[in-house]
Amino acid sequence: MPRFTSRFIDSMPGDPLQDARPRQVQGALWSKVQPTPVSAPRLVAYSKEVVQLLGLDEETLRSPEFVRVLAGNALWPGMVPYAANYGGHQFGNWAGQLGDGRAIVLGELLAPDGQQYELQLKGAGRTPYSRRGDGRAVLRSSIREFLCSEAMHHLGVPTTRALSLVATGDEVIRDMFYDGHPEAEPGAIVCRVAPSFLRFGNFELCTSREDMGLLKQLADYTLKHFFPELGAPGKDTYAAFFREVARRTARLMAHWQAVGFVHGVMNTDNMSILGLTIDYGPYGWLEDFDPGWTPNTTDAMEHRYRYGNQPNIGLWNVERLGVALLPLLEDQEALVEEGLVEYQRTFSAELSGRFAAKLGLSSLEGQADVALVNECFAWLAAHETDMTIFFRGLSQVVTLPEAPRELPRPVRDAFYGPVQEAHGARVLEWLATWWQRTRREAAPPAELARRMDAVNPRYVMRNWLAQEAIDAAHQGDDSKVHALLEVMRRPYEEQPGREAYAAKRPDWARSKPGCSALSCSS
Repeated sequence: MPRFTSRFIDSMPGDPLQDARPRQVQGALWSKVQPTPVSAPRLVAYSKEVVQLLGLDEETLRSPEFVRVLAGNALWPGMVPYAANYGGHQFGNWAGQLGDGRAIVLGELLAPDGQQYELQLKGAGRTPYSRRGDGRAVLRSSIREFLCSEAMHHLGVPTTRALSLVATGDEVIRDMFYDGHPEAEPGAIVCRVAPSFLRFGNFELCTSREDMGLLKQLADYTLKHFFPELGAPGKDTYAAFFREVARRTARLMAHWQAVGFVHGVMNTDNMSILGLTIDYGPYGWLEDFDPGWTPNTTDAMEHRYRYGNQPNIGLWNVERLGVALLPLLEDQEALVEEGLVEYQRTFSAELSGRFAAKLGLSSLEGQADVALVNECFAWLAAHETDMTIFFRGLSQVVTLPEAPRELPRPVRDAFYGPVQEAHGARVLEWLATWWQRTRREAAPPAELARRMDAVNPRYVMRNWLAQEAIDAAHQGDDSKVHALLEVMRRPYEEQPGREAYAAKRPDWARSKPGCSALSCSS
């Protein structure tokens, strides 16, 4: 039986009360709270890789005793459950105290790699931060979070992980699109795993309340456990910490842009201090390359969190963190500016490197290469073109013995609908220029193709695939969840017999809820 510890609550100030009544919690970073038991927990799926990461075994995980723990019906030795207290900017506005409204950390587990990992149940019941909510989660959103956490990891994108998905046997009432039509849906709980779930909003809340003592305690804890290489606490170390968070966030944004991932709700309470993708809600993958697309219906008017704006929002959020850290930086705004410059420098370098690699180039050399990439984005956005299929297909074009004189099939397969002659000519001209550029690379075409396939995924967690799995699960069939999990374990490999998982969005998915648009209702 694994034993758990609780470093965070053992060393950080907490809420003296231990009930789930909604309230403002002052001078504390956490509140102890017990998960609310469910009626009939059933293990739907689990990640073999996370089981191994944590030093567990699959037999233990599947045991009725551990399923009860994963459902919030029991605790194992050392577990001291708590909900974290934090605030955040939501859609650009300060929202005050938010906190874990339905997430409860069970404890921390020392893994074989020497890393401590927090295990957190999402959907485990009310906490003091639930406000008017019930603290539960529905099966549809839980399937999406479970699958996407693991899909992102296998894509190489920094992310929180998902250990398990448990159906609760209870129903949850949700108004999916906030249109006055609430319905009962099956409930579920995801066990999320990360070294820490600390967010920008943890620091923001302390500063907003002018609790500088608590801010320093939180920063010092974070440095000690997650950034020890930066040295002892002090103004210079806090500044170095801010710059490192800026760099990690910038790298994360470049990762997202390169694979076409749209988070959907980049509030500061959804930004990990470790540079991880966190809180999978109304996310989506670009089907056709549209920089203005957001999957979040709540953002339908402003499109603040659209694909093309994610890097700017990442910078804006980093600036909010910098403002929160100003008291520790002795109010030297220049140190915040240094962090913002570091974000921009890192993002530019990371994005250039990633899109160069997607095109089979070792780097972008000068303005001609930059123009080549920009023209690619321009024509991709001018006609519905599947981003994932297009970039994956280029590895078949790079090995052609001469520059293409007509649109190659791998490129034609990426288009949605007929292509006008003028647009086809534009694409062909770009392909010829790009093909010629690849011949200046030192590696032979076959090696370029291998490298491109290693960075351009064949499979991504498309919303319509997730929705098919959700629809089946609602009918009691978990097999499509398992199949998707298996496919997404090897996103860069050809998987014979699974071509359907790499297909373009079908017409029925253009307007189906859960495919074209999603809400924060989960």
